[in-house]
Amino acid sequence: MEKDNEKKYGFLRKQTKWEDLYFYQKSVTLYQLSFIFAHRYYTNSDRTRDQLIQAARSGKQNIVEGSADGVTSMEMEIKLLNVARSSIKEAREDFEDYLTAHQLAKWSPGHARYNGMLDFCRKHNKWEEYERYVNKWNDEEMANVGLTLCHMIDKMMITYQNKLEKEFVSEGGIKERMTAARLGFRTNQKDEIDRLKAEIQQLKKENDILKNTNLNL
Repeated sequence: MEKDNEKKYGFLRKQTKWEDLYFYQKSVTLYQLSFIFAHRYYTNSDRTRDQLIQAARSGKQNIVEGSADGVTSMEMEIKLLNVARSSIKEAREDFEDYLTAHQLAKWSPGHARYNGMLDFCRKHNKWEEYERYVNKWNDEEMANVGLTLCHMIDKMMITYQNKLEKEFVSEGGIKERMTAARLGFRTNQKDEIDRLKAEIQQLKKENDILKNTNLNL
């Protein structure tokens, strides 16, 4: 009964398991890839090295924080996911700049390697599935995989944010859910009081009938 009431009058949203979100898994992969790429191909004095690592880290960390804060504030979750998307875009710019600066190919539709890379990144999310290839890939390959991951993460997050926006419109924020839960609880209390009053009235009637019956005897 107590658990039923918690479900009925609860106003906290269910905790999202961010570890199960595909775009989070890809963001972890992007961070690991960026870390290795930055240390392998940028010098210690190049500020881009730390910027790329921090951008990739910020992306995944804000997904985690947004999902955690979403229990009480969907608004905060949406805001932090936007921060994550901005960070992922920064990482994307760094990969693009590297390819341009080093006169390397940016793989696009029509490139011999494009479809294979796209298919691989679509099918694989977790770092363990990429790790074995990292030591084999050169800078052009790693940068293009990083770029592709950035694009995919962003598109997946847009879809997820659209879902949250619809949920927010239909259910409201924490204040609306708290108010609805409180009103629901009060309504249930009133219904219970009315039911008890009706039972008391019925018992009084039955008691009066019994009294009259005894008097007639």
